[in-house]
Amino acid sequence: MALARCLSELRGSLLTRLRIPPSTSLESCGPPVAQNWLRGFAGSTYLDKNEVTERILSVIKKHDKVEQSKVSPSAHFQKDLGLDSLDTVEVVMALEEEFAVTIPDAEADKILSTEEAISYLSSHPQAK
Repeated sequence: MALARCLSELRGSLLTRLRIPPSTSLESCGPPVAQNWLRGFAGSTYLDKNEVTERILSVIKKHDKVEQSKVSPSAHFQKDLGLDSLDTVEVVMALEEEFAVTIPDAEADKILSTEEAISYLSSHPQAK
């Protein structure tokens, strides 16, 4: 607890002393550099929902039991894509790998559609 408070105070101290000239543009480094720098520094920003959607749809389309034409941002894993519970677990595991996160079992059990996966991962602070 003391360490967390110390780190918080250190971060606050750095933020009050850090000056970035107005002429400095992170976009000159390219969008990925700017976005990753800001995400890493701010610590509380999330991935763009459109990017998350594209990546999730791509992962689901790669699953061997999924008909690619049926995959959409609102597709239900069982009803629309015909996946059983084991297939759903495999898809969620593939999403964990894609976004470099660990989804607790209690949360993973709630992800039954692409829409729920998009919502969960776009709001996950550690998703990469």
